[in-house]
Amino acid sequence: MTDNNVQRRLAGWLPDWLRHYRRAALTGDMTAALVATLLLIPQGLAYAALAGLPPHVGLYASLLPLVAYAIFGSSMVLSVGPVAVLALMTAATLTPMFAPGSAEYVAAAGMLALLSGIMLFVFGLLRLGALAQLLSHPVISGFISGAAVLIIIGQLRPLLGIDVSGASAVTLLMALVANLDDALPLTSMIGLGALALLVLARLFLARGLMRLGLPAVRAALAARLAPMVVVLGAILLVVMQGWQPDLQVVGALPGGLPSLALPTSDWSVVQALLLPALVIGLVGFVESVSMGQSMAARYGQRLNPDAELRGLGAANVASAVSGGFPVTGSFARTVVNAEGGARTPMAGLFAAALMALVLLGFTGLFSALPLTVLAATIIVAAAGLVDLNTLRHAWRYDRTDAVALLGTFAGVVVFGVEAGIAVGIGLSLATLVWRASRPHIAVVGRLPGTEHFRNVKRYEVETHDSVLFLRIDESLFFGNVRAVEDRILSELKRQPETRHLVLIMSSVSRVDGTALDTLHGLNKDLQQRNIQLHLAEVKGPVLDRLGRSSLLEQLSGQVFMSAFEAEVFLADVV
Repeated sequence: MTDNNVQRRLAGWLPDWLRHYRRAALTGDMTAALVATLLLIPQGLAYAALAGLPPHVGLYASLLPLVAYAIFGSSMVLSVGPVAVLALMTAATLTPMFAPGSAEYVAAAGMLALLSGIMLFVFGLLRLGALAQLLSHPVISGFISGAAVLIIIGQLRPLLGIDVSGASAVTLLMALVANLDDALPLTSMIGLGALALLVLARLFLARGLMRLGLPAVRAALAARLAPMVVVLGAILLVVMQGWQPDLQVVGALPGGLPSLALPTSDWSVVQALLLPALVIGLVGFVESVSMGQSMAARYGQRLNPDAELRGLGAANVASAVSGGFPVTGSFARTVVNAEGGARTPMAGLFAAALMALVLLGFTGLFSALPLTVLAATIIVAAAGLVDLNTLRHAWRYDRTDAVALLGTFAGVVVFGVEAGIAVGIGLSLATLVWRASRPHIAVVGRLPGTEHFRNVKRYEVETHDSVLFLRIDESLFFGNVRAVEDRILSELKRQPETRHLVLIMSSVSRVDGTALDTLHGLNKDLQQRNIQLHLAEVKGPVLDRLGRSSLLEQLSGQVFMSAFEAEVFLADVV
């Protein structure tokens, strides 16, 4: 085999973006990697603590997943790693099973990532990218907003140094308020100070830097790096003041790269983690794809949902074998990555290399980091996940979506993450069924001088006393056919002189067995009333299916190609 053939075969194994990588993208990718890593370090430490894991596990979960996603994923700018929502779900799954931070807990977190990753990767191979449509956007928004509120309430304990517990977010908040006198002064001072700085930076820093002449993109990036600045400032302050004995700090972090090994757990534990792993994987996938699609649209790119399943699956498997926990795409880091100049997943590979350098030689910097500062970092990040804009839009546009959003939000806050997901899925299905069970049906007439038929409530149209035209704007199935029948009978009562009923079925894509039986019954009922039933504009596949039944043979009227044809024919008859 010649050298050229070997090179071509090796190149065939490379991702498409890497085979066509251009040197012009190198500077932007390297800059973005540096900026994203500066944000990833404090978030990795914080989200590991949120998941009930030792902080260094968050750094492990920020290394190989970046590499795996760069190989298998499809987004050019998505930044994969620990995120707040999956960290919370990990803690909710594992806390009832093991003591947080224990070896069994850490191993189970790795197993959770492994199972989730395998499932997602297999789904990707099976081309099940349509799973991204499992939950509606309002339900996703309600779930993430509810999880954000849970996170914020839960982090008030380490922020203030209050040792309380609660069975739910509501009871925990009540316990915190009742025990405010037990707050540790030094812990509270540092935590609240860090929280204030982070909030001020998020609200005003970018605007202030722009007024000083910094370009808008650079000002936004600088503002997003405030967590790293606050973390380093807190470490410096604690060391200079010698406050380590008086504070809960991260402590010594193990140096060096993570060892590679498959997580091990008892078969009973694996069985218990199967369903949570599926839910965590799907939630992470839906959240990541929603974000990835918006970023792809912004930069004129395309996202492949099947490749995203494989990419996120590979990232979770990589996290599992390197001692991490479930990961997915991060909104904050993806925005920073894109604004920092990333043009290809090479930025993720550079970020992984920088994270490796941190693990090899700089973990000692974070040993004096107070946990209260990590709590402040988590609170500010979680506050950005509360989505009021979607609620306002849904309330104005579709109250059903708004109710689904609020119901999911309440389910998460009151009953917890798992129950909230169940509520969200239930509301998504209930909303779908509710809408389908109430199809839009319009009484229509012909626009004068045309062959077009329109709703009599919206247009000045021509109608006939003895001919009633009804347009059905939904497929007919067991869930809505009774509502359709009731509406037909109601309209016939309003127009008692009707002798011909024409159902315009241009929007009907399917008629199931229950609907077919109802049409049979309606046809017989109308015959007894001396009213003929006609069909118009029936789609070919629907007409084929109806032809396999006896409806068309027994139909008292006719099947017309168009409503206009029906009107012309019936005008002569009547």
